[in-house]
Amino acid sequence: MKNLLSILKITVPDKIFIKDPETSNLGKKIIENSILLIDEIGFENFTFKKLGTKIKSNESSIYRYFESKHKLLLYLSSWYWAWLEYQLVIETFSISDKELKLDKAIEVITRTVSIDSNYSHINEAILYKIIVNESSKSFLTKEVDTDNKEGYFEVYKRLIIRIKEMILALKPDYEFALSLSSTILEGGLHQHFLKEHFPSITNSKKGATPTRFFTQLVKNTLK
Repeated sequence: MKNLLSILKITVPDKIFIKDPETSNLGKKIIENSILLIDEIGFENFTFKKLGTKIKSNESSIYRYFESKHKLLLYLSSWYWAWLEYQLVIETFSISDKELKLDKAIEVITRTVSIDSNYSHINEAILYKIIVNESSKSFLTKEVDTDNKEGYFEVYKRLIIRIKEMILALKPDYEFALSLSSTILEGGLHQHFLKEHFPSITNSKKGATPTRFFTQLVKNTLK
């Protein structure tokens, strides 16, 4: 799996950025350090000026890649969803049993993320923390419908459709496959958020992981 992932390029909708940050050392530096800075101070306090100071570059140089910090967050979110999609495809493609395949998909989607050494300028574990805490801010905006029409969420939606297809492969007559699929994806993030910030209102602690919860939920739902 690692050898295959190392030759695959994570692709993000090109309308999100002005210049692809993967094409230059500065661009990769912007991505690497924006993840670290957002994790450190939060998205609300994050600015291109602060990022420029961190990477010792002019603020204007960052605007050559992204027109706003909102577009940068969209980029980070899309990159994460595309990376997760690769994990999902690679880890499930050889599983022929439909129930086991869906179980593995739920595990991939809801587990805590570890660092992937194939992408040295991106710390996936820290990026995952940002997705848990900040990704909803990429679409809870007044411009969400416009952003959606521009294709900014195509990777996110494609990932949900992949899970939906696995659900229907197991139970073709289930009428809420998309709703269940999106619930698994967003619910996994929400349970990890609660585990971190509101542990008194979730059972997701110690051995009772979000993966166990959603595996049980889906099995009971599809009986």
